[in-house]
Amino acid sequence: MAKIFVSRKIPGNALDKLTSTKHEVVISEFDRPMTPEEFLERACGVDAILSFLTDQIDGEVIDAIGPQLKIVSNYAVGFNNIKIEDATTKGVVVTNTPSDAVNEAVAEHAWALMLALARRVVEADESTKRGSYKGWEPAIFLGVNMAGKTLGIIGLGRIGSMVARRASGWDMRVLYNKRSPDEKAEKELGVEFADLDKLFAESDFVTLHVPLTDETRHMINRDAIYKMKKGVFIVNTARGPVICEQDLVDALRDGHIAGAAMDVFENEPNINPEIITMENVILTPHIASATWEARNKMGEQAVSSILNVLKGTKPENLTNKEVWEKRRK
Repeated sequence: MAKIFVSRKIPGNALDKLTSTKHEVVISEFDRPMTPEEFLERACGVDAILSFLTDQIDGEVIDAIGPQLKIVSNYAVGFNNIKIEDATTKGVVVTNTPSDAVNEAVAEHAWALMLALARRVVEADESTKRGSYKGWEPAIFLGVNMAGKTLGIIGLGRIGSMVARRASGWDMRVLYNKRSPDEKAEKELGVEFADLDKLFAESDFVTLHVPLTDETRHMINRDAIYKMKKGVFIVNTARGPVICEQDLVDALRDGHIAGAAMDVFENEPNINPEIITMENVILTPHIASATWEARNKMGEQAVSSILNVLKGTKPENLTNKEVWEKRRK
């Protein structure tokens, strides 16, 4: 019998599959991120962990948990909260939860944010609820049409491709940037490869869909922003540190950027206080993948990974593939 620690409750019934096994399952009593001390106190001695992006796990934490730890199953597509190199060196399997259900949810949220920016939906909603609406007026909350505009997609992976596919319904020109041109995507989606300078200069909307790496950290900084067309709208549903928030604030303040929508932040959960006060900024609390369909799928994947590893079966979403042959047993 193994001991499994779940560091936070999750929606849906995926955990029922864990608790119905012979294994001992401990679920955090806190419906919030735990402090490092709380996490270690509960994780010490377990064989498997179902973790979240708020759980920072490195070699020191793995050592403190003990040599019996076999798997960290991260309930997220990303895994920058885990030192993969440390886990691999120590023979610990790390998995994540990518799926089309999650990709669809994030792509839809990116579009929701773009539309809300273009039509100033949040500003109008707040004004109306405050009682400011006195009847139709010709010049209040003027937005912009999306039809016929140019959309710049940075990162044409699964999510970026889903965003691009939806742009055809708005008759938009789509520029994309990734490491190398994708001829298959260009044929299927009608998109055009562009280097970043071209994408910045010609896009009316820029949406980010890149992982957080040393290369992408602060890729949207002052230099990048002022290469963009004046009046551009920026959407980030990727990772917060891809944008330098202070540089974004400066460009929003001087009007070079018309508006920004952010689901992720540079120093989560702390947000630059000036961004919070800006009317042309929409902020959502890291909910791009927050649909029942996506969350259920994530839970199923995270649980299946744990059960598979405990019975010696290779899990579906193994992030450190090289660890499998030298994993802890």
